[in-house]
Amino acid sequence: MNPRLTLVTAGRVLRQIRRDRRTLAMMLVVPVVLMGLLAWVYDDNPLFDRVGPTLVAIFPFVVMFLATSVGTLRERTSGTLERLLTTPVGKGDIVLGYALAFGLLAVIQGLVVVGFSVTLFGLDVAGPLTWLIAVVVASGLMGTALGLLASAFATTEFQAVQMMPATVLPQFLLCGLLVPRDSLPQVLEWVSDVLPLSYLVDAAQSVATAQDPAGDLGTPALAILLWLVVSLGLGSITLRRRTP
Repeated sequence: MNPRLTLVTAGRVLRQIRRDRRTLAMMLVVPVVLMGLLAWVYDDNPLFDRVGPTLVAIFPFVVMFLATSVGTLRERTSGTLERLLTTPVGKGDIVLGYALAFGLLAVIQGLVVVGFSVTLFGLDVAGPLTWLIAVVVASGLMGTALGLLASAFATTEFQAVQMMPATVLPQFLLCGLLVPRDSLPQVLEWVSDVLPLSYLVDAAQSVATAQDPAGDLGTPALAILLWLVVSLGLGSITLRRRTP
């Protein structure tokens, strides 16, 4: 891998996204609208402060998964990746370039979503807002990494969208949002223990309930980092020049 080529790839992806207003809206506007809708549903209800921090971490995960998987597949079907791989740019440079570009967008997304949720919608968390922003950014990064990996197994944009029910919805059911993970049947609890969204939810719940959540974030942080490394590594290995 070449750092310069990785940065060049990231810059190219950011320029393309800047021209794609629908993708920008999906990344930055949709999570805010969803949090606004949630605040409206729980108007003057303390449940908003209980479920809000968790959902504010889940929404970017879903949005970045869709944006990354569809965007990567679009480049492959258009032949862009095939042309890039005839140059000195390697697969690792492409995957890390995408990760850097979408990672920067995840940071912006985290700041926007948390900012609106706290200042406009009245979301209140016990822990520092910087920790909540960090969790939301990690959620976006995880969605990006899994989206890059999922795009390798799709041949059309529709199939990329279809990957979400197969990969995201089971995690949503088992992550601890609907039922505490330690209350799940034993087998499902074991499954939830290896899913990345479970640790994002654990981190968000710690920030929501503890004034100093740093001591509770060690295990979730390590699990999320491991998932990021594994997903990006597998994404680099499985990256194809073009879709058959």
